[in-house]
Formats: sequence, structure tokens, C-alpha cells
Amino acid sequence: MKILSRAEAAENRLTAISRVTIIGALINVALTALKTGVGFVSGSTALVADGLHSLSDLATDAIVLIGARIWTRPADESHPNGHAKIESLATLFVALALAFVSVELLRSSVAKIDATLDGGVGGESLRRSALYCALGVALLSIVAKETLYRATVSVGRRTRSTAVVANAWHHRSDALSSIPTALAIAGVLAFGPNFAFLDPVGAIVVAFMILKTAFEIARPTVATLCDASADAQIVDAVRKIALENAAIQFPHKIRTRPLGGSLYAAHLHVRVDPETTVRDAHRLSHELAAEIRMRLPAIVETTIHVEPFEERRDAASTTPTPPADR
Repeated sequence: MKILSRAEAAENRLTAISRVTIIGALINVALTALKTGVGFVSGSTALVADGLHSLSDLATDAIVLIGARIWTRPADESHPNGHAKIESLATLFVALALAFVSVELLRSSVAKIDATLDGGVGGESLRRSALYCALGVALLSIVAKETLYRATVSVGRRTRSTAVVANAWHHRSDALSSIPTALAIAGVLAFGPNFAFLDPVGAIVVAFMILKTAFEIARPTVATLCDASADAQIVDAVRKIALENAAIQFPHKIRTRPLGGSLYAAHLHVRVDPETTVRDAHRLSHELAAEIRMRLPAIVETTIHVEPFEERRDAASTTPTPPADR
């Protein structure tokens, strides 16, 4: 398998992110026009509101498209650790956008909870064919946005982009918000205007689901911006990789620092035979650093401090570094 340079990997990552985001933006434009157009014709204010939600997705698409061109840039003199934290800021923005959507959906749903058919899905004078068309558009939106969610989240996980994963959840929130719209229109078609209440009731449930998603996206992003350590599994994996090299003993003081998105820098101390030459110690550290980066894609930068192994002092030090050293 060919090992790509960091520049090539960044270019491939940018291409994949841009492609899926542009496709998502085009679908959002089409759904916005379709929902609002059919919503006005059928009299479904719920469908019109759903179309405006699709329009809001374009804002986060733009943030990801613009931001990706910045956070994939290599390190430079003014940003020696790279630009990856721009991705964390973009992720936080998308999470806040999701929270705004959920609060707005909750507010409008509570306001419409006692609304009549005229305030929700239209009047009885509307042709049933128009409502059937509105129902079809709502169902199409659910299928299209769920498909777009799956495609986008797959790219986000493959490229380890938290912003793209967050944007995928924005797509899914659009699919979820179309469910009460479809239920309300179906209820009116099946049982009459008295069932228009399904729209705001269902929307309230969806609003809380979206708010929960926004919180789950924002929490680790805030932790990254505050330089929180990587998961314990990553720290343990670094230690195990170091221990596989017979020339290296007692890896300790293993610390990780987020660089942005889902990328980390790892710093650790290792001990070697005190008779090891500087040249050999240098080679060992480089080999270990390369092995860590190859086997742990989340680690893109590694610093290794080499110490001499003193038998008397270290004879009792046979256990791994305790959690406090992480």
C-alpha cells in the first residue's frame, strides 16, 4: 500500500469533503425550491417551513466548503501546528446551527399546538391532489436527506472530519423535521383537518432529538478547543506500540494534545540501553514515531524523548504509567 505524503493526504481529504458537500448543497437547493413551491400551492405552511429548514442547511454547507480549504492547509510559520482547529470551530458552528434549528422548531411548534387546519396544513377547499403532492415531496425529502446523511457521515468518518460528520447530522435533522410534516399532511388526507395537530406535536419530539444531537456534537468539540487529552484507548495503544520494540523499555509520560478535528499530537518518554549511541537512539525514536502514526491515523504528530535505562533506579518500574501521567 502506497503511503501518501501529508500534502497528498490533505489534498485527497479536501477533494472528498468538497465533493460530498457540493452534492449536499445542490440537493438542498432542489429541496428548498420543491418544498416551498409545493407548500405554497398546497397551502401547507408546515412544508414551507420545512423548505426554509433545507435552506438553512446551505449555510453549514458553505461553512464546511470554505473551512475545509483552510483547515487542510499545511503548517506554516504563523501556524506551526497546522490549521486543524479551524475544523473544530466549524464543527462548533454547525452544532450551534443545529441547536438554533431545534429551538426555532420547538418555538414554532408550541405556537401552533392549538392551531386549526387553516393555521397548519391548509383549508378544506384545497384540492386533495395538491395535498397528495405535498405528502410526496415530504416523503421524498425524508429519503433524500437520510441518503445524503449516510453518504456524508461516511466521508466524514473516512476523512476523520468532525465538521463533515456534524454537517451530516444537519442533513439528518432535515430528514427528521420532514417526518411530522408528512404525518400532518397524511393525517389530514386520511382523517380530516382535526388531525393537523400531528404536525406540531411531532415537531416538538423532533426538536428535542435535534437538540440532543447538537449537544453531543458540541461537547467533544469544546473539549478539543480546550486541549483535552485523547481517549484512554489511544493513549494505551501508543504504549502498546512502544512496548512491541524490544530495544525500548518503559514508555511513560504519554500525553496527547488535540490539533483540531479528530487529529492529535502525541508526546512520550521511552528508556533505552544507556550504551545506545546517539545515532541509534535517534533511529529508534524515528521508527517508533512512524509506527505510531501509521497504526493510529488520529495521531499525526509524534515527539519522543529518549532516556537511558538505569537498572537500579528502574528495576521496580515494571508497571505501565498510571493514568495521572497521560
